[in-house]
Amino acid sequence: MRLNRKSFPMLAVTLLATAAFTTQGFTNGFQPPTAEAKGSSKKEAAWLAGDHHVHSEWSVGWDNSTTPPTPIKGGDAIYPITKNAQMAKSYGVDWMVSTDHGGPNHSKVNLEEAYPEVLKAREAVPDMILFYGMELDTPAADHSSLIIPKTDQESQTLYNIESKFNKRDPYPTDPQRDTESNMINTLNYMKDLEEPPVLFANHPARSANADGVWGQDTPQEFRNWNDTAPNVSVGMEGAPGHQAGAINPDGSIDPKGSRGGYGSFPTMGGFDQMSAKVGGLWDSMLGEGRHWWITSTSDSHVNWRDGGSDFWPGEYSKTYVKAEKTHADILDGLRNGRVFVTTGDLINELDVTAQAVGKSPAHAESNGNRASIGETLNIPKKDGSDVTITIRFKDPNVANNHGDNPKVNRVDLIMGKVTGKVEDRSTATNPTTNVVARFDESKWKQDGEYMTITYTLKDVNQDSYIRVRGTNTNELEPSVDPKGEDPWKDLWFYSNPIFMNLK
Repeated sequence: MRLNRKSFPMLAVTLLATAAFTTQGFTNGFQPPTAEAKGSSKKEAAWLAGDHHVHSEWSVGWDNSTTPPTPIKGGDAIYPITKNAQMAKSYGVDWMVSTDHGGPNHSKVNLEEAYPEVLKAREAVPDMILFYGMELDTPAADHSSLIIPKTDQESQTLYNIESKFNKRDPYPTDPQRDTESNMINTLNYMKDLEEPPVLFANHPARSANADGVWGQDTPQEFRNWNDTAPNVSVGMEGAPGHQAGAINPDGSIDPKGSRGGYGSFPTMGGFDQMSAKVGGLWDSMLGEGRHWWITSTSDSHVNWRDGGSDFWPGEYSKTYVKAEKTHADILDGLRNGRVFVTTGDLINELDVTAQAVGKSPAHAESNGNRASIGETLNIPKKDGSDVTITIRFKDPNVANNHGDNPKVNRVDLIMGKVTGKVEDRSTATNPTTNVVARFDESKWKQDGEYMTITYTLKDVNQDSYIRVRGTNTNELEPSVDPKGEDPWKDLWFYSNPIFMNLK
C-alpha cells in the first residue's frame, strides 16, 4: 500500500495503536558509570552518528480478511533494509538499528523475513554497524526501540521476546499481553539474559492530550521500568521522528503539516515536551539520580520525497555515541549515556567535562577528578568544591543536507539538584532545575570549527547534575512548534547529563 503523506501520521498512529532504584545507585547489579568507566577512555573512541528507529518493508500492513491476518509486505514502511542502510551511510550515519513493528504472529515475520535481510544488508554495507531490533508494541504503553546485542543468537533472542511478550503478537488477541504486569515480566526476562538488550521509549508524549496531560506513556511507567531493569530501560526519544511532516515532495512547506505527527500537543523545537521543558519530566527523572538518557531518531517509514513525513536516517536527526566502532561498544555507549543529539547537523562533536577543584589541602587530590557525558563526578563532601565545566563543540563549516550552513547562536548550561526518590511517582517536574548560564559567541573561544566554553560552578555542596543544550535560534526556551514550521530553521542539540555526587 502506497502511503499518502497527508494521511501518513494518522495512519501510522492507527496501525501502531492497534498494534529497585535507590538514591545511592541501582539494584540488580547494575552500577552507574563513574569517570573511570572504561568506554569513554578508549583510545579509539569517537563520536559516531546513528539512528535507533528505522522501519523497513517488514513493518507490514495486514489483510484482515484471512484467519489469521496475512502480512502485507511494504504495507506501512516501504524500503528494503539494505536501502535504509545505504541511505543512512550516504547521510553520515555510522550505526543503525532496523526496527520493524509487529502485529499478529509478526515474530515469525521478523525471524523468517526481516532477519535474513539484515544479514544481507550487513554484507552489502559492511562499514555500517547494523543492529537487529524492533519497535516493540510495548505492553500497557506506546512503542519502544528494542536494540538486540549482536550475537549468533540475536534472531532467536528477538523472536523469544516478541513471541512471548509483544502485546500485538498473539492471535486471537490476548488482553493479558497489554498490561503493566506483562511489561514488568518483559523487563525481568530481558535483564536476566546473558547479553541484555537496550530499550528506549519512542515518541513518549505523542499521545499526550495537552501540556503535561499524558497519554499512553506516563512518568509512573518509566519509573517502574527503570526500577525493574535499569540496565535495559535506559531512556526515551528526546526528539521523535516524522520531522518532515510539513515538507511537500517538491520541497515546499505544507502550512497544515506538523513535526513528529504530534496531533494534540506539539513538539517544542522539534523535541518532545518530556525532554524539551527545563524542570520537566526528564529533569524529574534525573533529579532522582536516575540514569535516564535521551536520543533522537528518524522513525523512517516513507521519505518526504516519496510522499511520506520522514527524513532518511541521518538526513536531519542524529544520535551521537562516544564509542569504538563496534556493535558492543556502541551498545555500551547507549546503555551508559555517552550520547548527545542534534538536528540539522548543527554540530557534529560535543564534549562536556566537569572537573572538581578541592578547596582544602586535604582534598587536593580532587583536582584531577573529571567526568564526561554520561559519567558521575565524585567531589569532596566535607567542604564541597568548585566545579569547572568545559564545553567544547564542533560547528562544521559545511552545508547540511538542506544546503544550509547553520551556526550555533547560543549554548545553555542547565543544572538541577539530585534529591532522591520522589514520593509521588507521577511527578513530572523538578523545581530545582534551571539554566545557570547562557553563552553566545562573545563568551566562547574559537579555533577553526571548534568552540570552547569554560564556566565554574561555585560551592557545589549537594548532589546534582548538569546538562547542555544549544540552538541556532534566538529563543531562550524552545517554543511550541506551529503547523507549517520549516524544521530546518529551528535546530537544537542536547547533551545527556553529568552527575555530581558528594563523597
